[in-house]
Amino acid sequence: MDRLDDLALFLRVLDQGSISAAARSLDISVAVASQRLQRLERGLGVRLLQRTTRRLHPTPEGRLLAEQGRALVEDLDALTADLRQSAGSVSGTLRVTMSAAFGRQYISPLLPEFMARYPKLRLFAHLSDELVDVVGAGYDLAIRIGALDDSSLVARRLASNRRLLCASPDYLRRHGRPRTPAELAKHECVLLSGRDGRQDVWRLVDRHGREHAVRVQGRFETTLGELIRDAVLAGQGIALHSLWHVHEELADGRLEAVLPDYAPPESAIWAVTPQRRLVPPRVRAFTDFLAGKLGDPPPWERRRVP
Repeated sequence: MDRLDDLALFLRVLDQGSISAAARSLDISVAVASQRLQRLERGLGVRLLQRTTRRLHPTPEGRLLAEQGRALVEDLDALTADLRQSAGSVSGTLRVTMSAAFGRQYISPLLPEFMARYPKLRLFAHLSDELVDVVGAGYDLAIRIGALDDSSLVARRLASNRRLLCASPDYLRRHGRPRTPAELAKHECVLLSGRDGRQDVWRLVDRHGREHAVRVQGRFETTLGELIRDAVLAGQGIALHSLWHVHEELADGRLEAVLPDYAPPESAIWAVTPQRRLVPPRVRAFTDFLAGKLGDPPPWERRRVP
């Protein structure tokens, strides 16, 4: 940037006709202006100005630099002005990644309102159940569910993520209802497999705060939460589910809570962003918008669940 600043000074000298006039227009001293011009000449290895008693004239090398360098300086000035303007308004392209199921069910219905609120904004939404490298992939924001790994990312809590065990009435009629966590080991369970491997150890906390860990088993295992919900609705076993994913099925009786006195540790839904000194307005606007729409109690807890 020093070289571009020195180039801008050089062009100002040509436009003003003298170093002193250029220095006054840039609010710097003549001595500083002279030192910067000399630095530019040393860096390029050529003389740029011929000094006469009355006026400065560009050398052939100086004329060539002025012809080709003016466009660079003007482009930089235009870019800087655009960045300053966008820094105070919600504009540019917001790149966000999120869970496929949660994104379709809860974020997608909110996007038209958000886009209408900020007409200068463009949005790229990436939906996947794979964990994406936010920084490496160039995303402004990720919506994450559950426990967060230690990292240099900044997390803001958007909503609670209450979880529970559930099964279909048909499965419970055929296999009976477990009365203690230990009895889960005798049941067919539908398992989620994630980046940390098979999640076959379920940890439950009773009303006295005691934790009970039980290893479960089942014939059905998947990486996708929607397949677990479908399997449980079809009577294939008991599953550990987030309430946001099954609250409608619980409310209309297609699923029933299992071991309601034993709850998995509560987690949360987070907006995760790269660590930045200056957060772009588009990121701040989106996280504020989501916090207002999903804030506690979240939408899936506003409807009474049996």
